[in-house]
Amino acid sequence: MGSHFRSYIWDPVLILSQIVLMQCIYYSFLGLWLAGVDSLVQTNRSLDQIFSYEVLGFATMQGRLSMMAFILNSLTCALGLWFFIRRGKQCLDFTVTVHFFHMIGCWIYNAHLPAALSWWLVNVACMALMAVIGEYLCMRTELRAIPVNSGPKSNL
Repeated sequence: MGSHFRSYIWDPVLILSQIVLMQCIYYSFLGLWLAGVDSLVQTNRSLDQIFSYEVLGFATMQGRLSMMAFILNSLTCALGLWFFIRRGKQCLDFTVTVHFFHMIGCWIYNAHLPAALSWWLVNVACMALMAVIGEYLCMRTELRAIPVNSGPKSNL
């Protein structure tokens, strides 16, 4: 009988709850980042900033600030991966899942698949940042040295 360090048990309820949690973290912090950005330039808040692909762009100041909010959101979501997922091997899976559901939400909101190149570039960059930073943080935690009890030994 061999020892199994961190053996993985299939738990669909845990996986679904983690997906819902990461989606909530994604939209909550994206809303906070967009509210912060909007307060800097005194623009109106709307769902278009989250779901409309036409808002993200390099041409306008609001587009560039929205892109900055999406990038900052990927950093906070990476912290969410570190706090709640805690497995480096699963960071890419959860990152792609979050962004896939966001793409589906944008598709439903706009009634067609996003067509702007800037939307795709921002989301691919955010996926890369979120996955790499989340995996780095999780791997750093997983590879931390396991303390060995250095208490007094009994002489037998």
